[in-house]
Amino acid sequence: MKLNNFSARGTTVALRTADTAPTTAARIVPIAKGDDGLELPVTSLAPEGLLDALSSLGAKGGAGETLRLLIDGTVYLTTGLGNADDIDDEAVRRAYGVAARALGDIKEAAASCEFGTQAVVEGLLLGSYKYAGFKSENDNSPAIVTVVGADQDEFDRAVAVADSVNFSRDLVNTPAAFLYPEAYAGIVKDLAEEWKDEVDLTVEVISGDQLAQQGFGGIVAVGKGSKNGPQLVHVSYDGGGDKHIALVGKGITFDTGGISLKPSANMEDMISDMGGSAAQLGAIVAAAKLKLPVRVDAWLPMAENMPSGNATRPGDVITHYGGKTSEVLNTDAEGRLVLADAIARACEDNPNYLIEAATLTGAQLVALGARTTAVIGSDEFRDTVAEIGRGVGEPAWAMPLLEEQEEELKSPVADMRNVHNKRTGGTSFAGLYLSKFVPEDVEWVHLDIAGPAWNGGSPYGYVPARATGAPVRTIVETISRIAADQV
Repeated sequence: MKLNNFSARGTTVALRTADTAPTTAARIVPIAKGDDGLELPVTSLAPEGLLDALSSLGAKGGAGETLRLLIDGTVYLTTGLGNADDIDDEAVRRAYGVAARALGDIKEAAASCEFGTQAVVEGLLLGSYKYAGFKSENDNSPAIVTVVGADQDEFDRAVAVADSVNFSRDLVNTPAAFLYPEAYAGIVKDLAEEWKDEVDLTVEVISGDQLAQQGFGGIVAVGKGSKNGPQLVHVSYDGGGDKHIALVGKGITFDTGGISLKPSANMEDMISDMGGSAAQLGAIVAAAKLKLPVRVDAWLPMAENMPSGNATRPGDVITHYGGKTSEVLNTDAEGRLVLADAIARACEDNPNYLIEAATLTGAQLVALGARTTAVIGSDEFRDTVAEIGRGVGEPAWAMPLLEEQEEELKSPVADMRNVHNKRTGGTSFAGLYLSKFVPEDVEWVHLDIAGPAWNGGSPYGYVPARATGAPVRTIVETISRIAADQV
């Protein structure tokens, strides 16, 4: 599928289901580390003598360990689950993710589902993801993996969710020259049209003079420094039911910092500053594919934060959608400015829940590291979403709104200021700022994914280098539980 300038897509293994493994397929076999040495969990794909062969090779079964053996003409690829007493869905996802990357020249393989279908399928599809981008030479012939003994409902759900994660990864990995706001909005419209037989989505785009006329002062202020004008994209899915969920995602397609210019080192990674919007788009697509009985509206503010003679200056005052005003002390704290507009508009439709995601603050990495999402919001809902994130393998931790920062939020010339010009509590301050645009009767959560959305190192488990797709699975699981009255 080619959508506008969205022609460079990632690849994964191709999956199919069957009752037995093809005779010509390599076998993916999980192994574990037991108290008394190597353990071979029960699997239909392991031949007699495999355990002895692995032991003679020094296999331990540790997490991330892979070995390839040839026995009676069949290739066996073993993948370590780690300690046998600690095997859970996340261990399985990671093991099969590592195995998927280790397939190498193997073009046909089989995996069994003794540890559950969903974890195996997610591990294979997420771990095998590769993004070659615009390389002139690119091998686009992925392996075919037969999943043996799959529960079909679990299989279909896992594929839908993993595909949405990988779609989000594709968006984030796309260079900003191809994914600027207008092109991004066009991709969303084309997606809704091309997938209309599979997902029922409607798309509205607000752009140009309409943004200013309708009062979206934050989006206009951030985007006006670029020749590529800002957009506000509204994607809707209505699966019925009595619950209404609003999704908001930061869509800064490239962030130079504006007049408050960032250092040049690693600025190329700022293509990832639209990771929140990509996650929300992936989540609403997954909700539609799964036909969840809930109404979902995603609001995606898109802008390119550039320095120019027309850019917003430090000290400027802007008026947001709904009338609140902000003094802009730092133009590199632009995400909260566009999110404020989108949150205010989303809440105008009286949703029961608001879930917002953004690569928002460097302070998130300082506080929680590169892999753990900071979660702020309504106390009970915040704690629930953080627990859901940890449960699906996307680490998350609840963070507080700080009473003392209420005074720091005040501005002498506006309702609030966008930064507090301190090194302390930056993630909480950003959350406090956003909270001022959320009505008291809306259960809301803010997910700061500044670190988790982008892996600047080597692949690990089922997470590739570059775009990770976080926190799509957390959001989809949260929507699913809301739809099932489990939140």
